[in-house]
Amino acid sequence: MSDMYSNVHLILRWLHVIAGITWIGHLYFFNFVNVPLQGALDDATKKAVNPHLMPRALWWFRWGAMITFLAGLTLFVLTYFYTPGVGLGPTNLLMDVDGITDRAMWIFFGMLLGTIMWFNVWFIIWPAQKRLLKGQVPAADIPTIRKRALLTSRTNAFLSGPMLFGMLAPAHYGAMNAFSLILAFGLGLVAIGASIRSSGSVGKLA
Repeated sequence: MSDMYSNVHLILRWLHVIAGITWIGHLYFFNFVNVPLQGALDDATKKAVNPHLMPRALWWFRWGAMITFLAGLTLFVLTYFYTPGVGLGPTNLLMDVDGITDRAMWIFFGMLLGTIMWFNVWFIIWPAQKRLLKGQVPAADIPTIRKRALLTSRTNAFLSGPMLFGMLAPAHYGAMNAFSLILAFGLGLVAIGASIRSSGSVGKLA
């Protein structure tokens, strides 16, 4: 661990993981805890609680997503497109004699879902919540805005299961084929679906 590359790689991996825990943890908080809570609160209580709760939770949520995304993208380049002492270019983790490796395909799979989730946070969920918190949404449009934010958050929750499978598979599973891809989606969707049902998640996101 004395060379710069290894130290930078370790720091980026740690940053990627801890930011990801922050992001996904808040995603699960919103879907498994906050949604049923909001459904049980009356309007007066929401006005008293949400201005203190939601800005802080959404700050950690969106910046956890951003740091996870940027650290992961940098880590991907260092791992799959950089060789110490050689420079930029596809590494043997990305390509071998048979083409793109199974390991790289799993990473591409996880990155695709993670990028969709990051986009949803920054360009759908956060803008909607910001407008709601600032009182910039006409009363007639509030249900529509809340529903859009909730559905997008639900989408992210369901995508998180397969996404995490894709991120872990390269080091712990390896093989990429139709069966394993279906398994990744199936296990992820079932796990999140069961969590949502068990939480009794009804109501509004904010």
